Amino acid sequence: MSNTTLRTAALFAAIIGLFLVIGAIAGWYLFGSFLGGLIVALVFSLGFNLFSYFLCDRFVLWSSGAKIVAPSEAPRLAMIVEELAPKFGIIAPRIAIVPSMTPNAFATGRNPRHAVVAATEGILHLLDDRELRGVLAHELAHVKDRDILVMTLAATLAGAITYLAEFAMFGALLGGGGGRNNAGIGALLAAIPAAIAAMLIQLAISRTRESKADEVGARTIGDPLALASALAKLEQGNAARPMQSGSAAASSLYIVNPFRGRSMLNWFSTHPPIEDRIRALRAMAADMTYRPSIRSPSIPRSGSFGRSQQT
Repeated sequence: MSNTTLRTAALFAAIIGLFLVIGAIAGWYLFGSFLGGLIVALVFSLGFNLFSYFLCDRFVLWSSGAKIVAPSEAPRLAMIVEELAPKFGIIAPRIAIVPSMTPNAFATGRNPRHAVVAATEGILHLLDDRELRGVLAHELAHVKDRDILVMTLAATLAGAITYLAEFAMFGALLGGGGGRNNAGIGALLAAIPAAIAAMLIQLAISRTRESKADEVGARTIGDPLALASALAKLEQGNAARPMQSGSAAASSLYIVNPFRGRSMLNWFSTHPPIEDRIRALRAMAADMTYRPSIRSPSIPRSGSFGRSQQT
């Protein structure tokens, strides 16, 4: 089991622990029973997770304005995805175009059979073929490892903890807890910090999966420097032209945060710092055996989204 997998498991254990604690607190104030809160927490968790599992891809596509297109409508994007998908042991996902000049890309879908890889118009104009190949390998790594589902579940649990903390506070204000409010005041005061901690854990899970996708994607195609070059361009492009529409809740799905150029505090970021990601990719390129002289298969440039800048 890799260090990244262990780290993700530990973070999920922490967020589930918080979930149970806040559920018990909510039960204490609403029903006078810890067990009642845990039952409420489990019901909320099941409902949120089922909703997220089946509808997350539709929500993300709708909120971003992405349109699923036929391969003939975006031949450059389609051919790279079709070439790379077998390397990851998956069928080629559907492709979508986001009508935005903010250069970015994301993958969504609960499993490889329901996956969609989306690219903005901006990224197709900004990156050359090698760089775009690195980006799409990153997104296919997300699909292979079912990271979309992992991150959706983490966001669901964090959101449920926030709701349960609010229930606990309202229950205390209304005199809940079976007249034993004084005994549980310390637990109540822990509700708000626990909700903040849940959000931080969710963001840490997102950063961990982004780093893993960088590594898996780069190693699978044997070209870490392709993604490193792309990330440098994307950092500048998103800082200069942040996305003006779409849901910030889906920012963790994009390869770089599209709603702001860089985060002031790494703890509150959905992505690792670009500098750290590029440094790791360059170190990987120095350590692994690969031949950059081998060029990617020629990608046709015809069609609506066939242009790219050449470096």
